[in-house]
Amino acid sequence: MNRLPGFSDVQAARARIAGHAVVTPLLRSDALDALTGGRILLKPECLQRTGTFKFRGAFNRLSMIEDADRPRGVVACSSGNHAQGVAEAARMLGMPATIVMPSDAPEMKRLRTEASGATVIAYDRESEDREAIAATLCSESGATLVHPYDDAGVMAGQGTAGLELIEQAGAMGMVPDEVLTPCGGGGLTAGLALALEGLSPNTRLCSVEPEGFEDTARSLAAHRRLGNERAGGSVCDALLSPMPGTLTFQINEKRLSQGLAVSDAEALAAVAYAFRELKLVLEPGGAVALAAVLSGHFPVEGKTVAVVLSGGNIEPAMMARALAG
Repeated sequence: MNRLPGFSDVQAARARIAGHAVVTPLLRSDALDALTGGRILLKPECLQRTGTFKFRGAFNRLSMIEDADRPRGVVACSSGNHAQGVAEAARMLGMPATIVMPSDAPEMKRLRTEASGATVIAYDRESEDREAIAATLCSESGATLVHPYDDAGVMAGQGTAGLELIEQAGAMGMVPDEVLTPCGGGGLTAGLALALEGLSPNTRLCSVEPEGFEDTARSLAAHRRLGNERAGGSVCDALLSPMPGTLTFQINEKRLSQGLAVSDAEALAAVAYAFRELKLVLEPGGAVALAAVLSGHFPVEGKTVAVVLSGGNIEPAMMARALAG
């Protein structure tokens, strides 16, 4: 769906995913507030179906496919979280799914994708073009390509997390000054931007990326899309998109207040903090917004700041690494 979505698309997405996606809570921690000096609101999408926000966009997009086209299935490219979301949504809707996944993707993510009935095709992210592979698969089968972020239906689905966040904050008597979100290709960021535009236009939005892969931050500064020099090499595997999406950047350039980056060490420290203090399981890519707060990259003293915890699909060895510190 190569068009820009709007706030009404996010509202329509919420109706489609109702009863299928989890309405994740909005949490507070006295310990975190005391540590940072701010009022921190946590949106734990690690508790979402398949362990990340990705299910929201996947189910919304697949629900929009015409009945006559569903038997031909869907194709998606993903390092694991979009893969799981698409695979599970396809299973629930009775559609075949094929996922083009990097060969170095976490094994747990691959196994869970296959457990939902999807076929996984591995590729080398350093030397092969996943989008070319996916395009060939679609031309051969007639399947619908479901882009991980540059798709109106996907962005709108991700934006439902923002609708919930603002409404839940309001029920607590709060309006966030800023929302911090992990950012890869920008689909979640764009969806949140649309939700904020409709419900809380004075709330600012900040993207957080891994160091060395802060393509959105650099693109914001340059006022044009810039890519990353490397395709891999960070523990934040869920956020290693080559560059901001064509559609997502059109939304995010206008609405983001700033873009930040955190190191792998800071992301792992946030994983450990979430486990020990918040009793939440996060993967490194899902913890970067929390890392921006804990590291001081984003000062929060005296502010009400919402932090999106975007995913929790972490392998045991990576969790052990985070806890070893």
